[in-house]
Amino acid sequence: MSKKAAAQAIASVKNFVLATHIRPDGDALGSTFGLAHILMMMGKEVICYLEQPVADVYQFLTPQIPIETDISRVIAFASQCGDDIMGIALDCGDLGRLGENGEELSSIHPFLVIDHHQGNQGFGDLHWIEPHRSSTGEMVYDLADELGIADQLSQQAAQCLYTAIVTDTGSFRYDSTTGHTFAVAGHLIDRGVTPASVCQRLYDNASFGSLHLTQAVLATLQTYLDQQVAVIRVTREMLAQTGTTYEDAEGLINFPRSVKEVRVAVFLKEGEKGTDQISISLRAKGDCNVAKVAAQFSGGGHRNAAGCRMHGKTMDEACALLIPALEQALQENDNK
Repeated sequence: MSKKAAAQAIASVKNFVLATHIRPDGDALGSTFGLAHILMMMGKEVICYLEQPVADVYQFLTPQIPIETDISRVIAFASQCGDDIMGIALDCGDLGRLGENGEELSSIHPFLVIDHHQGNQGFGDLHWIEPHRSSTGEMVYDLADELGIADQLSQQAAQCLYTAIVTDTGSFRYDSTTGHTFAVAGHLIDRGVTPASVCQRLYDNASFGSLHLTQAVLATLQTYLDQQVAVIRVTREMLAQTGTTYEDAEGLINFPRSVKEVRVAVFLKEGEKGTDQISISLRAKGDCNVAKVAAQFSGGGHRNAAGCRMHGKTMDEACALLIPALEQALQENDNK
């Protein structure tokens, strides 16, 4: 569906349940909370469902946001609203990424998906998906513009959307950044965002524990294919030893990605205790399509930023499967 159709569908409904993917990043939370502010400005009733608590680094986005972590309360709210309700998933590439309660959330009808991930086949009832966009936050801003309230955004709403954009563009470094992205960011600054303040909260707010975690993760660095591929790892033991969480590891993949010779950086993350899952993040430079590689392992994402999960594999086994796939992707890119 188009942006206009999405705006019309939203305008016709009074009550909303918003959700995003598990282990939410800046775009997931920023776009979700930004849309919550927009809907509340319009006099709508909103609940933001999160399966996990908001990471400390993003706590500055939470004031005034109606967050609910109990799925039974969310479903009860939806039942009370009758037919006058809509569920919306933001920045979520597939139903499984909504978490263990995804099926219950998607039982709210109509269920709208707003996303910019390649490979999103459009779960739910309604789909506004634009893979060329820099971020879901950029799309939510355009939705506000379509609804005629972009010039009325509060400072807090603008801050949420700016955070979404700046985090998902790598501070405007990724190829997905366009002139429109900068125009949106400029308007959000006009609405009260202070870029230096946002960046300080996001990037200059580390603990000594996270610094020690960085040291431990970078010590695992291995390179392949004549240093074109760099792989780092994080384990539960590292987190326990440094008193950190997986959120503290977010962004560490940019260290190997920044090396001149490296074309693809890989981050292997051991799953939570009691699971046999390895989470894999892929970041590329240039035209290498890591979304295509991730899709081979039932994952997805963007051309230069993608991810997948493997079950029942050790990190060494996961790496052994990835390297040939990445080699093929690099060769295909070189043969263009």
